[in-house]
Amino acid sequence: MEICPKCGLPKPACICDQIQKSSQRIHIANDKKRYGKIVTLVSGFDNSIDIKQIAKELKNQLACGGTVRDKTIELQGEHSKKIKPILTKLGFDEESIE
Repeated sequence: MEICPKCGLPKPACICDQIQKSSQRIHIANDKKRYGKIVTLVSGFDNSIDIKQIAKELKNQLACGGTVRDKTIELQGEHSKKIKPILTKLGFDEESIE
């Protein structure tokens, strides 16, 4: 059985991801791009989090396009109210999302 080098627990019981996700300070904002298009910006992730995987999950759940730029997820459209429940399902702390 493999042991996690960070927390010392066996891999199936490892809590490193949960600790990293609960320590994030995530900000959700809207921005207006060219031609009046609205994008939703999700920022505040650390380097330890796989931002591309989170962006993929958000895009699938919200049925929209988007990209990752400079540690910020840009989603096409106005989704600021819908993102918080999805991030809490992914394991982020509800109090840490603004």
